[in-house]
Amino acid sequence: MQTQTKTIYLCGPIMDATADESKTWRQRAKERLAGRFILLDPMRRDFRDREIDSANEIVEFDLQDIRNADMLLVNYAKASIGTSMEVFYAAHDMGKFVIAFSPHSFQDMSPWMVKYCTKILPDLDNALEYIEKHF
Repeated sequence: MQTQTKTIYLCGPIMDATADESKTWRQRAKERLAGRFILLDPMRRDFRDREIDSANEIVEFDLQDIRNADMLLVNYAKASIGTSMEVFYAAHDMGKFVIAFSPHSFQDMSPWMVKYCTKILPDLDNALEYIEKHF
């Protein structure tokens, strides 16, 4: 019996982060999961320095990626309005599985993120191992 390839949306700060913070973890995830998962990276669309003119496009493209994904991999290294909105939409509205990684203790996390992330792990490597093991 063949299982269908799962699709993962790579969710995390972009506007509130440096280019390196936005890209490095996504690249590591893509390298590690390549060939076994379809990865939707919002960074493939370059809206930097055009966020104001393209706000509706940015949101609609990201929401479409979330609808197309089976699950989210979330970088919760710092608070981000966009990331929080995407997590809520994916988990609450779409019933998606949300796997986050964060260096913060649960006491320092937003209760909203704790509620709407299915699983929160301490770092990217643990999150990737979790995905590889369970999906």
